[in-house]
Amino acid sequence: MHCSASNARIENLFNPCNLWSINYAALDQNKMKIVLQRVSEASVTVDGQKTADIQKGLLVLVGIEDADTQEDIDWLAGKIIKMRIFGDENDVMNCSVQDIDGEIIVVSQFTLHASTKKGNRPSYIKASKPEFAIPMYENFVKALEKEFDKKIQTGIFGADMKVSLLNDGPVTILIDSKNRE
Repeated sequence: MHCSASNARIENLFNPCNLWSINYAALDQNKMKIVLQRVSEASVTVDGQKTADIQKGLLVLVGIEDADTQEDIDWLAGKIIKMRIFGDENDVMNCSVQDIDGEIIVVSQFTLHASTKKGNRPSYIKASKPEFAIPMYENFVKALEKEFDKKIQTGIFGADMKVSLLNDGPVTILIDSKNRE
């Protein structure tokens, strides 16, 4: 078989002639990213006004990409609500936010998709534009409320927010929608 640059296409990925010319960055899967933090308290302030305030519960930072889907949202919402990261009567992490009757704040954070591969200024090219990200963010909050059966507090999408938290543990967990193993 003749190996040439013209044969080096993503659709011919498994052709051994193409391995030398694959753009591996193009294969990087897009994913909805979550930073989940167990908190004793958390709040969000915008322009000096407190817009969200919780006691014991979860602070959820969410980063959205264009390839994210409702399936990603539903999977993450179920995972977050059922995540057993709160102590039981023996102080063993066996309880979910629902089990402890906790609260949740969700904050959109496009910087979760920062790329620092080149130079010293992060690139946010993978983060979704607001016209896609806002409806996805709103759907994510609704999916959490459906799973949680409780009002979810939020930051304000796109605003310059001051997020204050008292991380309990600390317990901080990174979850992405394409790594479901």
